[in-house]
Amino acid sequence: MACLRCVSPLLAAPGQMSRFTRRLGSLLVQVFIVSALGCGDQATSPTAPESEPALVSATGQVLTFHQMSAGAYHSCGVTTDHRAYCWGESAFGALGDGGPGGRSVLRPVAVVGGLQFLTVSAGTSYTCGLTLDRRAYCWGINYKDGQLGDGTTTNRLSPVPVAGGHRFRQLRASYRHTCGVTTSYRAICWGRNAEGELGDGTTTPRLKPVWVKGGHSFNHVRAGASHTCGLSTAGRVYCWGWNDFGQLGDGTTTRRLVPRAVLGGLSFREMSSGAASTCGVTMGGQPYCWGRNQYGELGDGTTIQRLRPRAVATGGVPFDHVTLGVFHACGVTTGDRAYCWGWNFYGQLGDGTNTNRTTPVPVTSELRFSAVNVGVVGTHTCGMTTSRVVYCWGRNGSGNLGDGTQIERRTPVRVADQM
Repeated sequence: MACLRCVSPLLAAPGQMSRFTRRLGSLLVQVFIVSALGCGDQATSPTAPESEPALVSATGQVLTFHQMSAGAYHSCGVTTDHRAYCWGESAFGALGDGGPGGRSVLRPVAVVGGLQFLTVSAGTSYTCGLTLDRRAYCWGINYKDGQLGDGTTTNRLSPVPVAGGHRFRQLRASYRHTCGVTTSYRAICWGRNAEGELGDGTTTPRLKPVWVKGGHSFNHVRAGASHTCGLSTAGRVYCWGWNDFGQLGDGTTTRRLVPRAVLGGLSFREMSSGAASTCGVTMGGQPYCWGRNQYGELGDGTTIQRLRPRAVATGGVPFDHVTLGVFHACGVTTGDRAYCWGWNFYGQLGDGTNTNRTTPVPVTSELRFSAVNVGVVGTHTCGMTTSRVVYCWGRNGSGNLGDGTQIERRTPVRVADQM
């Protein structure tokens, strides 16, 4: 059983945290325990290492990536030649390398099966990916919830096809449910459904994909802890599922079993769902966020919960996209600079400190990023540079930063070459 000191930072938040942990805790606290992490990371605010060890290359060349995704205690990416790699905690087969769980893999390892991927999405102890022919495959934990979508509750050490034979535009793994958008722009979900996060009008778990109700056409969907949001082809955001903190953005804290429009009449070009909050970027590049704001993860300079969209305090800097975890968010500007805000216990904001921030601060680096992705449990962050190299920062007890060590990082460190 995992040492409770490891989960104390998430259990110790004041105010509404008791209500938060009754809902999210059933997901998040279990993640810490079933991952068998023990207390490998510091239980108190970490200090920066005196020096970073040199990376020893196993291949003599840097992996160049097309896309990447940060999960709970593992991360994955797709290289420019369409091979999928993962690194970090191997619990339940989340790395897809065919090896047993319980290992900490400190460098990228290839996902087995010979599939060529367009994208991967790392969730909590599982991963899903889209192949070149836009078929969905998943691997890792599948027990009880069916988040792999193969019609079973059997854990998988290597990729298995999602049932139904659908072709997808986009796919997103999360805590214990998965959602995507098909090539016909319809939203579809599977897995846990205790809060209506599948959007099919029920709270019945689904081992195979079911259609989201409402008849909306979506560009993409983002699965949070127990809620899901989608960006329609008309630029409107719709959300459904758990809503205790206003993360659905409809001005209430009422759970919704089918999609409900976010208030405000804003037109968005991109959006992201976190554990109990949601963000979107308007056509003009202004981020808005709503929902839980315990550590300033909404970026509006406060820690006040918001039931409808509130502008992030960007100082007029336009953003391309924003991504959310549990208690922090990050984004990339249209000028390829990465910014983060919110909880910073493990240095996951990448600003060289462990200071929480209620407004965006730049990631301490001269690197230019094309994308950032916040880890599912919000303790690490990864970004891909414009030169297609992946860097990560934050908690690293399972090797989820992929730099060949288990040292926490307050600033970006390059993902090493493959094993």
